[in-house]
Amino acid sequence: MTNEIDRIVAEVSSWDGIEAKAHRFGGTEFRLGPREVGHVHEWGILDIAFPRRVRDQLVDEGKTGAHHIYPESGWTTFRVGETGTLDDALWLLRLSYLSHAKIVQKSAKNAGKAAPTSLDVESELANLEPSEELRAVL
Repeated sequence: MTNEIDRIVAEVSSWDGIEAKAHRFGGTEFRLGPREVGHVHEWGILDIAFPRRVRDQLVDEGKTGAHHIYPESGWTTFRVGETGTLDDALWLLRLSYLSHAKIVQKSAKNAGKAAPTSLDVESELANLEPSEELRAVL
């Protein structure tokens, strides 16, 4: 499990604008500006933040589960090696990253500030090939 967690931390930490730091309940959290994209615990639980409609669609599609402690929130829980593969985990984190980047970029633009990333969100989302239903709520 440690190797998979290390790979998640290395990959997500390399994304433009992401700050990785210790999570208060153990593991590593990933932040884009003021927003937490998600966090991974050493024992393999990956908690990922989404807007609620996106979370609902992901759960409906079976790509992840509702959060193990806060099931009614926008958070999801993905168990590396149980819920899906390492690639599935990275896909979900990338989707969260892009959904947060979209919000952060819009907020920065409205405030006349520079965004923490100049990522082409729409192009990156298309590369993930989400379902039509998921794309509609993004």
